[in-house]
Order: sequence, then C-alpha cells, then structure tokens
Amino acid sequence: MGLQGRRIEVLGTVQGVGFRPWIYRIAQTLGVHGQVHNDTCGVTIEAFGSQETLDRFLQLIEATPPPAASIRRMSWTPIPAQDVRAFRITASQASTSRQSSIPPDLGTCMDCVAEIFDPEDRRYRYPFTNCTNCGPRFTIALDVPYDRPATSMARFPMCEACQREYEDPGNRRFHAQPNACPRCGPRLRVLDPSGDTVEALDAVRWAAEVLVKGALVAVKGLGGFHLACDATSREAVAALRLRKRRDAKPFAVMVRTLAQAQRLAELTPAECDLLQSVERPIVLARRAADSGLADEVAPQNPLVGVMLAYTPLHHLLLADAGRPLVMTSANLSDEPIAFRDTDLVRLREMADFFLIHDREIVTRCDDSVVRIIGGAPALLRRSRGYVPRSVGLARGVARPVLACGAQLKNAFCLASGDLAVLGPHVGDLDDPEVLVSYGEAIERMERFLGVRPEVIAHDLHPDYVSTAYALARPERTRVAVQHHHAHVASAMAEHGLTGPVVGVAFDGTGYGPDGSAWGGEVLVATFKDFERLATLRPIRLAGGDRAIRQVWRTALALVDDAFEGKAPLDDIPLFQGITQQRLEVVRRMVSGDFNAPRAHGAGRYFDALGALGLGLQEARYEGEVALAWNLVADPGETKAYGYHLDRTTEPWCLDLRAMVREAVADVIAGVPAARISAAFHNTLVQATAAMVRAVLAIRGPLPVVLTGGCFQNPRLAEGVCAALGPDVDVRLQRLVPAGDGGIALGQALVADAVSRATTEEPGG
Repeated sequence: MGLQGRRIEVLGTVQGVGFRPWIYRIAQTLGVHGQVHNDTCGVTIEAFGSQETLDRFLQLIEATPPPAASIRRMSWTPIPAQDVRAFRITASQASTSRQSSIPPDLGTCMDCVAEIFDPEDRRYRYPFTNCTNCGPRFTIALDVPYDRPATSMARFPMCEACQREYEDPGNRRFHAQPNACPRCGPRLRVLDPSGDTVEALDAVRWAAEVLVKGALVAVKGLGGFHLACDATSREAVAALRLRKRRDAKPFAVMVRTLAQAQRLAELTPAECDLLQSVERPIVLARRAADSGLADEVAPQNPLVGVMLAYTPLHHLLLADAGRPLVMTSANLSDEPIAFRDTDLVRLREMADFFLIHDREIVTRCDDSVVRIIGGAPALLRRSRGYVPRSVGLARGVARPVLACGAQLKNAFCLASGDLAVLGPHVGDLDDPEVLVSYGEAIERMERFLGVRPEVIAHDLHPDYVSTAYALARPERTRVAVQHHHAHVASAMAEHGLTGPVVGVAFDGTGYGPDGSAWGGEVLVATFKDFERLATLRPIRLAGGDRAIRQVWRTALALVDDAFEGKAPLDDIPLFQGITQQRLEVVRRMVSGDFNAPRAHGAGRYFDALGALGLGLQEARYEGEVALAWNLVADPGETKAYGYHLDRTTEPWCLDLRAMVREAVADVIAGVPAARISAAFHNTLVQATAAMVRAVLAIRGPLPVVLTGGCFQNPRLAEGVCAALGPDVDVRLQRLVPAGDGGIALGQALVADAVSRATTEEPGG
C-alpha cells in the first residue's frame, strides 16, 4: 500500500499527562511521520505512513495510554498524504470549541521522590520537583490548552538544564509544563505571624523542627494552605482545635509511606490501593489500637482520615519531622480554605509560622475524602485529584447548564454537550466568604471550559444561598429542582441510566414541594419527573434547625409519637439530664404544632436513636451523632425490631414506631448501645428492602439507585444491597458523592430534561 494520511482527534484527559511525548515515542518506534499538538478540546495528530502502520498506530494509542491519561473518544479522518520526513510536537492551537482536557493534580511519582532524597541529584531536597507523570495541573492552570504560558509557572523561565529535559523526547520531563529546579523554579521561605521572613538555611527543615516542638505551621500546598501540627501531641492538637474553633470534628493525618499509614490504621487491601493512587485522597479507615495518635485527632471516633504525602514538600516535611502530621484545611470552621498569600492575614491567629512559596495557586482545591463501601471506593468529598475530571453523559444536554448545588457541602456543576464537570468542593454556603469563593470558582470554571450557561438549575428550597445566587444570574431559563429528585438523577447520570429507576434517597433534609422536609424517600424517576411512592413517617423538629444540633429534641418528639404521649421519660437516661421545664416546652411545641415542622429525613432517625442509645444531648458538628451511632454498631448482631409499611396512604408510609418502642425498652433494660445500634440498622435495612420490593412488584424490574448522605454509611448501603439480593440491579454512587456534594450533577440533568420538554417537546 502507498503512503496515507490521517487526522486523529483525541478527547479526554490528554493534556498534562505526557500524552504528546508518548505519541511521539510511538511514532518514532513505528516510523510514523507527521505532528501532534494540543488544542482547546484535546490532542490532534496528523500521521502519515502505510495503512498497516497507521492501523497499528491507532491500536497502540487506544490500548496503552499513559497511566494518568483517559481517552474518552478518539476519531480519525483521511487527509492527503504528505511526504514529511519526521514526527514533531508542534505548538498548541486554538479552536472555536473547548472541552476540558487538563487532568487533576497528580501525586508525586516515585521517580521524583527518589530524586529529592538523593544527595547526588540536582533536585536534592527541591520541593517543587515533578515530571510528566506527576505534579500540579488543575490548580496552576490559567487556561487551555495546557501549556506553560497558560499556567502560573509562566513567570519561571526554565534554566538550560531544565530546557534540555523539556525538549528531550527520551526524558520523562519531555514537555512537562511545571518543570523546574532549584536554579529556575519556585522557592520556599518561612514567615512569622507579623509577615517577616525567618532566616533559615533550609525552610522545610526549620519548619519541621518547630512542628516537633509543638508549633502550628500554615503550609502552602497544592490547592491551598494546610494547618499542620504534630499528630502525636495532645497539646499541639488541642491548640489547633482551639484556634481553628473546631470542637470535635476529626482531623486528617498525613504520613509519607504506606507502612507508616498501616501503623495508624487497620487498612484493607482496597484501602491500601486507594491511598497509593495518583489522586492521593484522604481515606477513612479504622484506627489502629496502638496508632500513637493523640486522642484529640478524632475524639471518641474509631475512624481516622489518613492520606499519603502527595507533593515533594510534604515528603520532605514529614521525613524531617519523623512523625505523622495533622494536615487540615487552613481556615476557621465553615470558612473557605485559604489559598492566596493575601489570606495569611486571616491565618495569623491560628498559625505560629507560615511555610510559603512564590508559585501562585490559581484554583482553590481542598483534599478529597473517600471511603471503601461494598469493597470499592466511594467519594465522600470530590475535589483535589478528581476535579476537573468530567462525567460522560449517556444523553448530552441540549444547552449548556450551570447547576448551583446545595446549601451544605456545595459543589457546582457545568454541563455542555455530553460532558458534565463538577467543580471543586466549596463547602457550606452560610458564611459570606464562602459565597464569594463560590462565585469566583464558578466564573473560573466557566472561563476554563469556555462554557456560557444558558440554563440555570437550583434547589427548590427558597432560602438556600445557592438558590439566591441562581436567581440573581442573568440567564433567563432557570429550573428549580427538588432535592431528592436531584440526588436520584445524580446517581442515574453517574451510571449512564436514563430512567425510569427506583431511587432510594435517604438524607437529613431536603425541601419538598409540599413545604415539608423530605429525606426518607422512595421515588420512581426519570430525569424529567418523578413519583414519590413511599416515605418515612415524619418526626417533629421542635425549634426547627435547632433540633438538628440539639438532638434530644428530635429524640423526645420521636419517643412521644411512638408512645402516644405516654413515654417512660423518667427511665430513659438521655432525658434524666434535661430539666422538666425544657422537656415540657418542647412537648408543647410539638403538640401545638408551633415551630415544629415535620421532617421525613432518615438522618433524623439516626440522630434520634443515636441520642437515645448513646445518651448524647447535642451534636457538635453536622452528622456527629449519626456517625457515632453507625460506628458503635455490633457487626455480629442479627436482631431487628418491628416496623409497618402502610400502603393505604399516598405516598406509602414506613412506620417505625414499633422499632422506637422496642429500642427504648432495650435502653431502659441496659442493653449495650452496640446491640441496639445494630438492631436499628438491621431494621432500616429490612424495611428499605421491603419498600423497594413492593415498588418493583407494581412497576416491574427497574434498576435501583441508593443515594443521599445516609448511603455513605457502609452498614446501611451494604446491608440494603445484600437484602435486595442478586436478582435486583442495585447501584451505589462512587465517582460522585452520594451526599450533597454530588447533587449538582443531578440538578443539571433534570434542568436539561425540563427545559427540553418546554422548548422542544411540549406535552412530551
């Protein structure tokens, strides 16, 4: 066969991962001539050779991409043959359309780690060492295509040695955009709280020494500042809690190696693999009995959030400190993570010293959190390492959509064509500073993706800050999406389901169209609409949101309902520490229907039973009592309590009053909390499976998705999957959080379907 030509277009995560150098090496091996370049959508290759050679070229591209690359779609068209004599990497080109092809930030590879600890290497102890296989990507990118001039590394011209590496196809730093060394790259320094530079021959070693002595150090990392301290020191961790105003919520701990992580936690093989992945998330695992960690790291909590070092700076700091370090986001509780040098002003009361560098962090990006559920990873917080990795859509959106997310654990979503991109974790939108950060993050991602939204999706709740933001946008098409419909749609989108599905959405609360708080829902849904077939019997929340923190109020309302106002309160330890006057005030609120809204949320049952079983009156942070109630459960207990599924109502009502009465009897009898918790979980598992099977019996064999924050509880999620058995197609959310951090994906797909129906398919 004669000479042929093909233009090959590759979409996906193909920039910043050594994709062009890899293409170059394949071309050299096969004798293919032509060129490869980045553009604003991905990578374009013009290849010339025989038909057999080009076929083999395409096969190798598809079969063996670089580890951090992900090919979403590849296509080719014939072009006239050209008699070129070489294969080249050429300058990036702009195009009219844009699709994100920049990968998330990648954990430091072992080759780079070896270099920073090798005294003979020119990058010995250099904290910004990277190559095409690792290092910063998303957090330093200003624009696409992903080339050095479009990153915050543009202000650091490469020295001759780095330039040679960058231009050498045989070098692993060939076209590594953040390439640098001590001669030409970013540098570290230490500041005191007044902002003055501390004289230190080695900034990392100096910081490690003061950490060992009990100091708190703000460390400028990849996507923002961490507050670091000695994780083995009770005094240091207690000081961190006081200054950060974080009473009890657990802190994450960082170590250098897997062996060190295994001394802190009882790690399963799946958890070990997750810790060592290029994403380097925080992994929630069971803490080892002899971990050596200060109890204050995770008070009264058998879990510990552990992560491995993911930058050279972390590796050096941990090696010099010689002990695990708390690495928590540098901010007061509920504020956005600090990421600019100007943010140091608000950190001065928290940190004794600052370890900073002169490479700008373009995009704030907090650490991701993952837990193994059902033997596989499930993202609880999706941020660094995963953003801006896109979610492919089985049915593309008709017009670009911005979904504004929820009030808590917020992450927004931009959908265009057949891709959806979730933004980094923003957090709770109650704080004005978080709202500013939220708006900035949306603007940056719109610019980054080149997307101008035409449809705006938001939660149905009228008082959410994200709703107010959506209504203030200039776009004319706005769609309000019910909270639990969005949860179900998010799970559908992740799994490529178009519906209908049976969606079980269990969480704390979400605004229902009837004005009540939903959260224990069984829906039959498509993207366009849903039916509410079953729900949990509601609990009165005396004092509204106050009952979510003062969980004894929820427990009292639940017990009074179960015993029809004749509950044996004097015999229940929880209520013995509460004055009669306070009890009567709450009872009058509930009986008089005064500031005591009805709440169907499964999370409220966790709160109430946890309060009763553990004797806890208050939650110090959102979800504390529910988490404690889950963690205390005896894994070997098989007992379950009674329940009744009332199918005479519309929607059906799962009545758990029998469970409450039996659990109270066990509490009074002194049955251990571990057994009561297990029986509660077993009851909810059996009741949920019964509701689902009842729905499937009348609607046919539909797929089932489990979603909402309660399904981030492994015992509940795994239990429902097992109870439904292999004959039911059950899906858990994994790549997108089942909690409110993943809800924006569902909002985007619902808004697209609703807006399509009104503009394209009236009456459809």
